[in-house]
Amino acid sequence: MKPLLCLTLIWTFCLVMLGAYVRLSDAGLGCPDWPGCYGQLGAPDEAHEIARASAQFGGEVEPAKGWKEMIHRYFAGGLGLLVLAACCLLWQKRQRLSRLSILLPLGVIIFQALLGMWTVTMKLMPVIVTAHLLGGMALLALLTWLAACSSFTPQLPNHLRPILIISLIAIVLQIALGGWVSTNYAALACNGFPSCQGSFTAPAGLSEAMQPIRQLGQTTSGESLTIHHLAAIHWLHRLGALLLLACLSALIWQLRKASLRWAGLIAAALLLQISLGIVNVWFDLPLPLAVAHNGGAAILLMLVVAALAQVLPVHQQATSSTFDATSPKHSGA
Repeated sequence: MKPLLCLTLIWTFCLVMLGAYVRLSDAGLGCPDWPGCYGQLGAPDEAHEIARASAQFGGEVEPAKGWKEMIHRYFAGGLGLLVLAACCLLWQKRQRLSRLSILLPLGVIIFQALLGMWTVTMKLMPVIVTAHLLGGMALLALLTWLAACSSFTPQLPNHLRPILIISLIAIVLQIALGGWVSTNYAALACNGFPSCQGSFTAPAGLSEAMQPIRQLGQTTSGESLTIHHLAAIHWLHRLGALLLLACLSALIWQLRKASLRWAGLIAAALLLQISLGIVNVWFDLPLPLAVAHNGGAAILLMLVVAALAQVLPVHQQATSSTFDATSPKHSGA
């Protein structure tokens, strides 16, 4: 069971990275239909296939982008089979796991497939693409939780639970803001660091840019988004980074007494993620670093979820404390 869970977790992480690569390389509409690509199982390669696809679907046919999208879809299909197999095995030996926690990944997989379809049919509508990103991260978090709960014995003290939950919420919020930046193509809207367009205050149009129900590149009234709208989105993501830095710094400070290993891992991942964010701005978003920035967010999420799974249950913490207080070491016997 552990090897299968490990494989499923690695596969999910790779799929998240692959999805980021497809999105950031502007291949999200490499196939204008779903689940196939121009009406076939792979992107058209031959000249006659390209001509037929162009005549049937209209527009320019780009086989390279189509293959990127189809490889992503096939990879997602393979993950569905792995998750199904892993959940069946976990169901037989639940240990610390509830039935709901075992079934949730299957529900997320189904919803992710729908979001993948809507991403194409709704022409990269930002709220749909961002939800698709969050769905992938949610699946990664759930599988991390299942793997940690089924493989390791809880060791962290219960008083860390609140700060871990707060840190997890901050990470999810920041991933959502980062997804909103990416799906609105606002990553390069702030031409500088740490200021944004020469200022530290929010650019004009923030409330309008954050409206979820609108098409890509448009406001809710159908007008084109300006550079100020995009800069406002990016500015908010930087503000979220400051919030996340504060939360994770507090978490690391508390973790250092209970587990230097966990504190060190989260600190290293946080430093890597902040560095990647800054370097992406300085070097105009090179594709490998942009994809790595998505991976850094996924690693932070996995670490905090795994640490949360290692927190002792309240009843176990109480039992452990009682035992320590009555042991000969503490009673003076």
